[in-house]
Amino acid sequence: VQDSGIGIPPGDIPHIFDRFYRADESRARATGGTGLGLSIAKWIAERHGGHLEVLSREDFGSRISLVLPRSD
Repeated sequence: VQDSGIGIPPGDIPHIFDRFYRADESRARATGGTGLGLSIAKWIAERHGGHLEVLSREDFGSRISLVLPRSD
């Protein structure tokens, strides 16, 4: 998933997969959301032997990639 939004501050990246975590409380309340989506995505990825990778630059956007092991 990729966007061209405001990006994620570097100090927040280690926390974005925590349940109920929202980087900017004031903005999160205005747009909704519970802070569960990324923690659920991480849980699913790990149950399938994968992980999520985050690439984000403030004022440029973010990309979160799902990486799964190859099955032969």
